[in-house]
Amino acid sequence: MVRRRHMLVGAAALALSWGVGLASWAQAQSLTIYSGRGESLIGPLIQQAEEALGFDINVRYGDTAELANAILEEGRNSPADLFFGQDAGALGALAEARRTRSIPARLLVQVDRRFRSPSAQWLGITGRARVVAYNTDQVSAAELPASIWELTEPQWQGRVGWAPTNGSFQSFVTAMRLIEGEERTLEWLAAMQDNGAVAYRNNATILEALGRGEVDAGITNNYYLYRFLAEDPNFPVAHHYTREDVGSLVNIAGVAVVNTTDSRTEAEQFIEFLLTDQAQDFFAQETKEYPLVQGIAAPEEQLSIDEINPPNIDLSDLADLQGTLDLLQQAGLL
Repeated sequence: MVRRRHMLVGAAALALSWGVGLASWAQAQSLTIYSGRGESLIGPLIQQAEEALGFDINVRYGDTAELANAILEEGRNSPADLFFGQDAGALGALAEARRTRSIPARLLVQVDRRFRSPSAQWLGITGRARVVAYNTDQVSAAELPASIWELTEPQWQGRVGWAPTNGSFQSFVTAMRLIEGEERTLEWLAAMQDNGAVAYRNNATILEALGRGEVDAGITNNYYLYRFLAEDPNFPVAHHYTREDVGSLVNIAGVAVVNTTDSRTEAEQFIEFLLTDQAQDFFAQETKEYPLVQGIAAPEEQLSIDEINPPNIDLSDLADLQGTLDLLQQAGLL
């Protein structure tokens, strides 16, 4: 009897152990993403990932900076497993706060070192270039600026749109601070303001204004134009790239694994999916961003990253968003 009781106790303990293990495994077969990429942009790709990977993916969509701050504020209680940010600055801010986990080398090496964290804390998935978009009915080729500094000259007075409150513009200003220094950046901001630069809410509203002829040029990201061209092939706007200055900055949208995740394996599987030809082609064809995995062609009718010849900066250094916000406030733009 005693022996049988021991056997039953042992069997119960084993069953309990299996049950806990199975429950833990089942719980881990899901992934929660905080995404600064909009649902209209990546929602279809998330569905493809769920089908390919075989687990549920829950996404909280929102502003990149706000979601990064949410992860910081939630601390160890954050439900986020992975952060998908629209610029390197927010990813770098999480890394500096020690809220990220290292990404395996087998994933990192698939992307050029220019577009990943030197300490393996985040990884670029797509590239997005800053451009000067212009109305082709109102601007001649001879007028196009060689540098963003030319946009402060009298001939551009009241003709340029920008979005000082937008996250991608703020990353652009952070990059300018790195390249030009604080005083020179403040000088440019003040000169643009004095020259009557017109403020808009975001990149899309700049493109809308360009299409209406409300402004003649605008500082924006490369991929927005193609949404308008898809609806109207005669939309009168084109891209111009300045050369080797911050006006042609190539930033990234990328991912970081949150250090409190219980789904690290699933997070890494999702990152691996984002690096597949299928996902990289999706970005090139559907969102018109630059694939960062070698061998995948750039979006049609766009210059390659090498042809753009962007300024050479460490994207990890874009993490100092607060310094940029302080400078924009000093300039009276926030």
